[in-house]
Amino acid sequence: MTHSLRRFALPAFRLALVCSIALLPAIVLAFSSQDAQDAQQAPANQGTTLRVNVNVVNIYAVVRDHKRLVPDLNKDDFEVLEDNAPQELKYFSKQTDTPLTLVLAIDTSPSQGNVLMAEQAAAKQFASQILRPKDAFAVLHFDVDVELLQDFTGSLSYIDKAIDTTQINGGGAPVAGTFPTTGGATHLYDAVYLASHDMLRSEIGRKVIILLTDGEDEGSKLTLDQGLQAAQQADVIIYSILISDRRFYARAGIGYSGEGVLNKLSNDTGGRMFRANNQSNTNEAFNEIANELRTQYLLGYTPSNNKADGTYRRIKVQVKTGHYDVQARRGYYAPSS
Repeated sequence: MTHSLRRFALPAFRLALVCSIALLPAIVLAFSSQDAQDAQQAPANQGTTLRVNVNVVNIYAVVRDHKRLVPDLNKDDFEVLEDNAPQELKYFSKQTDTPLTLVLAIDTSPSQGNVLMAEQAAAKQFASQILRPKDAFAVLHFDVDVELLQDFTGSLSYIDKAIDTTQINGGGAPVAGTFPTTGGATHLYDAVYLASHDMLRSEIGRKVIILLTDGEDEGSKLTLDQGLQAAQQADVIIYSILISDRRFYARAGIGYSGEGVLNKLSNDTGGRMFRANNQSNTNEAFNEIANELRTQYLLGYTPSNNKADGTYRRIKVQVKTGHYDVQARRGYYAPSS
């Protein structure tokens, strides 16, 4: 997997998007749920070309029996509905060893002043626990700007250095690009959009964003829905660790409402939100995320609704027998013609 440095810009009035062009080999061994891919195959004994249009929806699922993770289910145990219509599963695997591409996004706005050190320590412990040679992590922070401190790398020392670089209201030394913005101190929605659209959209395999934040957005140029849509279109799973200093909001006389935002971002993309108020809780949250990433199932199907209309399709994943809780994304956007 190749990861090149990227430069981005988010001016005050418009977003400059980065377009990625990928050259596909003759035989594609990975499948994507975001874009319909055309595979051309020329039989050796014929002069004509057979064009096959393949549109596969990928779903990463975590299953629990109460709080216990369930790692031993099989393809026939699952049922998938798209807009209430049953779908035939074409692909199934247990995702214990699939490469992971992850963006760690750290809130460095003033409200995080008393919790940033706990976030840094827990994040570094998580990286050392989960990172494998074929994985790639990136680190960004967001406040009045969104800055990429470390582009995708498999080097734990580079990741740790980037995490240590985070400071309240910036002050770090971004190495790969800056998203300059104006107004407001917590550009959470912009960070989710840029991590999803500009960093992860063209990647293959398991793609994850971990948000370390209190969930309050101030000053983003984009909306919550735009950030969430970018994540859904890029097949990104969002995990949120809600770590907040409620006393900060009380002293400032500001109401707090970030928990609902983080729940929506995480639940709709197949992740989870964790509450943390100290380093111990933050470590526990990272440990649970690591366990889930080692106990995922990958389900793939070709939609019975083959219209390339760009609409949002709702997904429901369930286990046919028993009383299991299934954690999976709630929908996807169909390709556009």
